[in-house]
Amino acid sequence: MMSALRAALTERTPLWGGWITGPTVLGPEEFARAGYDYVGFDAQHSYLDDAAIAQLLRYVEHLPIATAVRLPNADPAPIGRVLDAGADAVIIAMIETAEQAAAAVSAARYPPGGVRSFGPLRPALGRDLTALESRADVFAMIETAGALDEVKQICAVPGLAGVYVGPADLAVSMGVDVTQATTHPDLREAMTRIQQAASAAGVIAAAHGGSGAGGRTLAGLGYQMITLAAESQALRCGALEHLNEARGRH
Repeated sequence: MMSALRAALTERTPLWGGWITGPTVLGPEEFARAGYDYVGFDAQHSYLDDAAIAQLLRYVEHLPIATAVRLPNADPAPIGRVLDAGADAVIIAMIETAEQAAAAVSAARYPPGGVRSFGPLRPALGRDLTALESRADVFAMIETAGALDEVKQICAVPGLAGVYVGPADLAVSMGVDVTQATTHPDLREAMTRIQQAASAAGVIAAAHGGSGAGGRTLAGLGYQMITLAAESQALRCGALEHLNEARGRH
């Protein structure tokens, strides 16, 4: 069984994503209607936990959009819960070593290859363990200077689908002003280095772009999966556009 995310990646790159930080079904629907390829649900910096996200995944299962869930660590229980609910991928935050990345992969695999517990929350996904494992992609977040030093080893972890860069935390870790996370030359060099490591290992290079312009820059660096905006950011941009139009400022 191939996930919607993996199917999209076989057809085109880069994939463009939206981001969900609150309990809304409108956000994923509007991202899908706008033509986005995937939507990420955030259980790290948001008003959502993994249980709430598992419910939201059921609401969006018929939308033509892939899904990923960011989790704060490699705890097997939350990873299993969102995968059982149908997430196409999990993105595990603050990975700094190959051992931590391997633990994240293990949490998405059933014994003997991993520690995932069998819990078919979505009957439509079936009960074939091989098929369920094959649709569960795992991304390790590279967002610290320590992870940057270990990026080749992290990318080489068996079963890892890809790496996902968090430019803001990476900037903080490197002593760079967070407002320059996508423009500072040191960050650009780091982002290039991460993409090259992913490419050499044959895994997906993904990242938070933060805006259309940031996304375009990352696409130019070879990133294959780029998150452009959270639902609140997209709402604010749209609201401002309408307000400026009404005031005649276009």
